[in-house]
Amino acid sequence: MLSEERRSTILEILAQHHRILVAEMSRRLGTSHVTIRKDLEVLERRGLLHRVHGGAIAANPSVLDLALTEKERIHTREKERIARAAAKLIGEGDVIILDSGSTTMAIARLLKVRKGITIITNAINIASELAASDNEIILTGGTLREKSFSLVGPLSEGSIARLTADKLFLGVDGISFECGYTTPNLLEADINRLMLRAATQVIVTADSSKFGRKSLGVIAGLSAGHKIITDDHIAAGDLQRLRDLGIEVITV
Repeated sequence: MLSEERRSTILEILAQHHRILVAEMSRRLGTSHVTIRKDLEVLERRGLLHRVHGGAIAANPSVLDLALTEKERIHTREKERIARAAAKLIGEGDVIILDSGSTTMAIARLLKVRKGITIITNAINIASELAASDNEIILTGGTLREKSFSLVGPLSEGSIARLTADKLFLGVDGISFECGYTTPNLLEADINRLMLRAATQVIVTADSSKFGRKSLGVIAGLSAGHKIITDDHIAAGDLQRLRDLGIEVITV
């Protein structure tokens, strides 16, 4: 296993359990304690965890702003299943919005072989991925956020405010029954709110690890989402509460 693959595995386990032990990771990954400690040092310098005696704990989930390259290595299989379910909801002639994110990027990859779709996005990597497809791509202007490859700020907001769409596919960092849908960056939250207004139907795409978490910027309350596509590890209690709110939940 390459060092970055090993570190991504550590982050994925940490996201699930919120703490890890060096000895346990050493056994699980088949490498030495020294190597695991070095991995934890690297991840701590990136702001992704805090080292403690014998292991590490998750960084504060309310302020954690992972780079997109880090997000793409976490819960990969779940995101691919979610993307496939999302792509089935998109038909020829649809006008859709894809916000920036690892799950929406997975959706974009599936749309490369489709045609006749108008895709609005503020993510330069998504626009680049779809540039050679038989679809119309509308890329907003704005200021580039290097971590997320997204365009934000007044220019991006002005573009979205002048558009309408059939469906928005929204990736979020946290889903909380108290706070709603959240993201770590305030500028991202601002553009996401305008995307919500532009779309007739809002489809939230988020793996089950996002439930019970919250980030700094509130996008909207849970009722703003018409559908949520998530994986089948969602807690039964959360699933029922969402359905009680009238939100359609698709599990994959």
